[in-house]
Amino acid sequence: MRLPKLTSYGILIAFVVCLVWFVLVVTAPLMVPSGTLLDLSGRVGTHENDALFRNLASIPHAVYWIGDGECHTISERSYYINGNQMPFCARDTGLFLGLVLGFAPLLFFRYRINPFLALIGLVPMGVDGGLQLITNYESNNPLRLATGLIGGVALALLLALFIFAIKDSGPAAESRAEAPRPDNNDGFRTGRPNCLKNPKH
Repeated sequence: MRLPKLTSYGILIAFVVCLVWFVLVVTAPLMVPSGTLLDLSGRVGTHENDALFRNLASIPHAVYWIGDGECHTISERSYYINGNQMPFCARDTGLFLGLVLGFAPLLFFRYRINPFLALIGLVPMGVDGGLQLITNYESNNPLRLATGLIGGVALALLLALFIFAIKDSGPAAESRAEAPRPDNNDGFRTGRPNCLKNPKH
């Protein structure tokens, strides 16, 4: 069975990077002995759990170190695998999964992307997270995961819009535009008025 042609190598690279990263995030707790990482609560932009990561293998150490700095990793807002807290909160985990799911169909099928509709996909994540930040509202992990997933798909579509725009404005696109149009059955360029080869008056 023949696979459809790739729409863009840029989309392929983005998909592979997001897929590999998501797999690392999900499997990192499996690379750590059960019950080792129970509470990684902290603040964004700081590394407060370096001591807990000191004896980890290189791959889970790197993933958890990045999560510690880029995510609040509040234990109540995170999922646990293998008795260990995941390196990112539920919303970020959903975001990573959404990026994978958003890029996947774009590998072989290019369709018109409405940037306005894609931006709307970021609203649920912003509202749910924003209300937690400024009010006493407390979300739950399934909702955090779902809004993150929707936001991830929306973000993938927005990134794809730029990737396709770059592709369409590249040298290959310009060479196609400058290429001469094929002759029609009468031996003339398409798009020109039809006339006789040897007019007789």
